[in-house]
Amino acid sequence: MAATAAVMKTAVVGDQKVPASGFFGRRSLRWDPVHRSLRSLPVGPSSRAIRATSSPAATKPSESEVKRSKVEIIKEHSNFLRYPLNEELETEAPNINEAATQLIKFHGSYQQTDREERGKKSYSFMLRTKNPSGKVPNQLYLAMDTLADQFGIGTLRLTTRQTFQLHGILKKNLKTVLSTIIKNMGSTLGACGDLNRNVLAPAAPYNSNKEYLFAQETADNIAALLTPQSGAYYDVWVDGEKIMSAEPPEVVKAREDNSHGTNFPDSPEPIYGTQFLPRKFKIAVTVPTDNSVDVLTNDIGVVVVSDSNGEPQGFNIYVGGGMGRTHRVEATFPRLAEPLGYVPKEDILYAIKAIVVTQRENGRRDDRRYSRMKYLVDKWGIDKFRSVVEQYYGKKFEASRELPEWEFKSYLGWQEQGDGKLFCGIHIDNGRIGGTHKKTLRDIIEKHGIDVRLTPNQNIILTDIEPSWRDSIAASLAQAGLLEPEDVDPLNLTAMACPAFPLCPLAITEAERGIPGILKRVRAVLDKVGIKGDESLVIRVTGCPNGCARPYMAELGFVGDGPNSYQIWLGGTPNQTALAKCFMNKVKIQELEKVLEPLFYNWKISRLQNESFGSFSIRMGLDKLQDLVNKWDGLVESTVA
Repeated sequence: MAATAAVMKTAVVGDQKVPASGFFGRRSLRWDPVHRSLRSLPVGPSSRAIRATSSPAATKPSESEVKRSKVEIIKEHSNFLRYPLNEELETEAPNINEAATQLIKFHGSYQQTDREERGKKSYSFMLRTKNPSGKVPNQLYLAMDTLADQFGIGTLRLTTRQTFQLHGILKKNLKTVLSTIIKNMGSTLGACGDLNRNVLAPAAPYNSNKEYLFAQETADNIAALLTPQSGAYYDVWVDGEKIMSAEPPEVVKAREDNSHGTNFPDSPEPIYGTQFLPRKFKIAVTVPTDNSVDVLTNDIGVVVVSDSNGEPQGFNIYVGGGMGRTHRVEATFPRLAEPLGYVPKEDILYAIKAIVVTQRENGRRDDRRYSRMKYLVDKWGIDKFRSVVEQYYGKKFEASRELPEWEFKSYLGWQEQGDGKLFCGIHIDNGRIGGTHKKTLRDIIEKHGIDVRLTPNQNIILTDIEPSWRDSIAASLAQAGLLEPEDVDPLNLTAMACPAFPLCPLAITEAERGIPGILKRVRAVLDKVGIKGDESLVIRVTGCPNGCARPYMAELGFVGDGPNSYQIWLGGTPNQTALAKCFMNKVKIQELEKVLEPLFYNWKISRLQNESFGSFSIRMGLDKLQDLVNKWDGLVESTVA
């Protein structure tokens, strides 16, 4: 255990001892291999003399000192994510203790219980993979499919961040499952926890498009840059055997660079240190017009900027997005990222690292509700945030380049890759692959040896398909009921839901199990008021306010706020560029039609040409819409004609 676990940090400014803000002040730590501890060193870009000092743990902190959350203490004591996870995994108990439960998140797993079982708790674990750009090699897909049957609940869950989730893994099987994933070209490291999560990028395999290829390569490099380095993951799950491909030299160079005081010299974790980040951290990379990744909902959004010949030259960077909030706590809120500036392409890793370090040093570590970077950007304002990032970047950001309008792109159906081969995007309701669908997909993927891509909208893309295979693959998909996009209700094509009950410990009400019925009822109301079946709106459902399915970007969002009860959010746009607003609270699931019918009817009779439901909602104003709902007496036949 690191010796730093026995001290409480303060900072010295001049001759005065004060509480160390953020990440214990701007300083670096040097790893002492003899004492296995991190020793404080005064480095960094600050113009003030700030250095970390220690006071005995027994000394009672003054009221003015910033307290740290329990999770911060657990991280510091963990020997870089090992203790007490290793010890807890060796016990006969079906579960692990609180400290290990926090640490296993960094390894890509959550401990869960079946909340519908009464009496003795039934423990299991959810595993989440990490797949930058949603890329899944053939070997990994087949391994995940097998693991779901052998050790899980028989289904694969595609997430809203282009990864897999396996549910129902027993503690005794964790090492077998994790080691199998690792040895089959996969990883779960950093899929959860207070660090960079999976890096999104457009999943489409446009293999002749330089911008798409560059965006995907950049996502891979960012993911590698911010992957934990201590080796704890491999120590725990494969007995220290590191199974990794060689990293690009530019990634290694950017990680090791400490010319602007970003690193902890000689530490096993040069970027993260003992404390990692204050909370989860999300990054998306994309190309102009393509908002398949919900780019503005991320802590960092990165957009490729090219010259007139389509050659990538650099990136626009956006910062401060995030979805999570807490009911009845107005100081928590969803937020869209805003422009930070432009960097040339050779600087992107250094700019990303500077932003991450700014959050590491200054994000709140006392109250996890306010620890996401969006609250830091909101508190400081973009100008101050940019100024601090520039100290760690060592350069000024250039002005952002002008970009075209965003579009949502799903990549469903059959399309050409640009290299003579085809890809096929398949809609998966709520990202849950099971039963006949699962068997059929495995048969196709195994027979043809093809790789797949996962999309941020919980769908799957079969790649590198020879044109001669198309007819047989299409026939197999149709026979299994995996429909072409034109045969799926448009509502379903853009809808998303989180898993929620029965396993998510945060769920307040249904989401994945509830959305099929909600979509059918929405379609029925649209039909009733006379809106044609080919018209649609973006609907997203979450079982709690944390917003995993990004409901605050939906045109019609349902956010669980009680048993069988939802907040209703209105005002997002089809291209995911506007934040929805809370319209109503505590709407019982049985009462949805009483709310939706007046809203959809007035959308039909009052909308502008081609006006989306979300844009209509904002133009009308939520107070006006509330008044329409309150006064609604129901449809009569003449009003529908």
